[in-house]
Amino acid sequence: MSLVIAAAALPCGLLIGLLLGALGGGGSLLAIPALVYLLGQSPHEATAGALVVVAVGAVTGLACHARAGRIRWAAGAAFGTLGTAGTFLGSRWSATIGPTVLMTAFAGLMLTVAAALLIRIPRERGAQAAPLPLGDLARPQAPAGGHRPTRSLRPLRVAATASAVGLLTGFFGVGGGFVVVPALTLVLGLEMPVAIGTSLLVILINSATALATRAGTGPLDWPLLTGFAACAALGSYLGNRLTTRLPPQTLTTAFASLVTLLAVTMAAAAIPRL
Repeated sequence: MSLVIAAAALPCGLLIGLLLGALGGGGSLLAIPALVYLLGQSPHEATAGALVVVAVGAVTGLACHARAGRIRWAAGAAFGTLGTAGTFLGSRWSATIGPTVLMTAFAGLMLTVAAALLIRIPRERGAQAAPLPLGDLARPQAPAGGHRPTRSLRPLRVAATASAVGLLTGFFGVGGGFVVVPALTLVLGLEMPVAIGTSLLVILINSATALATRAGTGPLDWPLLTGFAACAALGSYLGNRLTTRLPPQTLTTAFASLVTLLAVTMAAAAIPRL
């Protein structure tokens, strides 16, 4: 790995980990354009490499949240396991898609996430709440006393949601935290800080499944990914600490703006080549 590539990879890895630790997701939305446009990888290489980076960042964030008691291990493991079939199908489907179509679809995903974040932010301003993860589009309100009512689980709904998250992870190589956190909140009824921590367990399971499915489909640049992932791990630790120092709306606004800029740039580059 040359010094020029390292200089580009390390700050990007740090930022990706920072988002994972602070917001419970979103890092992989930046990992793929960084790997493609800054580090010269093909879209298919980037979607596989992003899974490595996100998985390492998730492990670090998981350790931090576990020490604070913000993880529901059984719920996270069940949700992640239910999504493995979707992850497998998404990984296989992604391999059949042309690079230009894949990057155009990814730009569309980024714009969708950014729009959802920007719509949500005004509703959350002024709220005294725990750090909000990406994609929390309809946060349930706890009743007086701070306890959320017990939610009756619908197995089919849980399985369908988990499979959709897995499909997203497998196809795009993203951890899916921007979908996992609201799913854990709305479907399983977890409190927001616990949903953020538990989402990292789901991300880890989905990423590991997608990587196993892609094994043997092509080589990975391990020296590059090792440095990238090490910085993601450090960023995840710092992001976990950052959640207590900055308003969540500030982090979310900055991230949504960056994602919008990247998505427009990617679409402008990819669409003329379709």
